[in-house]
Amino acid sequence: MQNIHDRFNGVFTALITPFKDGSVDLPAYDALIERQLEAGVAGLVPVGTTGEAATLSDDEADMLIARTVNLAAGRAIVMAGAGANDTRKTIEKVKRAEEAGADVLLIVTPYYNKPTQAGLLAHYSAAAEETSLPIMLYSVPGRCGVEIAPETCAELMHRHDNIIAIKEAGGSASRVTQLRAACGEGLIIHSGDDGLTLPFLSLGAAGVTSVVSNVAPREMVQLVEAWKSGDTARALALHELIAELTDGMFIESNPGPVKAALALSNLAGPEMRLPMVPVSDVNREKLIGILGRFASASVAFQEMR
Repeated sequence: MQNIHDRFNGVFTALITPFKDGSVDLPAYDALIERQLEAGVAGLVPVGTTGEAATLSDDEADMLIARTVNLAAGRAIVMAGAGANDTRKTIEKVKRAEEAGADVLLIVTPYYNKPTQAGLLAHYSAAAEETSLPIMLYSVPGRCGVEIAPETCAELMHRHDNIIAIKEAGGSASRVTQLRAACGEGLIIHSGDDGLTLPFLSLGAAGVTSVVSNVAPREMVQLVEAWKSGDTARALALHELIAELTDGMFIESNPGPVKAALALSNLAGPEMRLPMVPVSDVNREKLIGILGRFASASVAFQEMR
């Protein structure tokens, strides 16, 4: 059986949650997942930030995790979002995700509260003690206002065998080196920023938890595979191929642009739950141009190869 650490190598897609008339659009969700699996992603991440977890009910989240597990059928790891800014609620989410069949838990730093590093140690320790599932920490200071210090990550790994990974979304490739220095090579690191995937890989990261792979799963998988196989020129070419698309996915707050892109590609609707709203008409027009250029460049790239 493949080592759990090895299964983190590659692309994990931070799945959107498609909505239609206020409810989860299950046919669109199923089709999106099948498209990801056909592209060869290593992992699927339901009910995370990109999945608008903050506006999902507990029952919806449970259903989406269980549905993802069933659809994946062992073809990819299912890493369920299980974070909240209340430790008690986080523990509830951890238990519910485990019951729904998740393979791994993704636990974001508490948002709005801005806990100290001591608070982060207590928060993550309380969650880790309530499950035997592997945990990926999620440091995203732009959303949460607090960053997991490398020393805090190291202490959490020392205390809890099931804390084995981190999704690093602070926008700095130097964090990979800092985390590896503090935590050793046993820490699995994922880029949480699509545009930093290649720099992260070059510094020792195992993969990426990706937003852009909702739209371009094949190209993201090819990028990581090219790097892993030693074809650095191809990896760089793919990085450059998706660069404009990657920037476009954050032209407004995630997941507005990725939902707009999927709608323009007839893969899912643009509907979001308040307080999130669809992208502006101006940015939608920009995305039309970006998608058109990406599609043409991708066809030419694949034909060349």
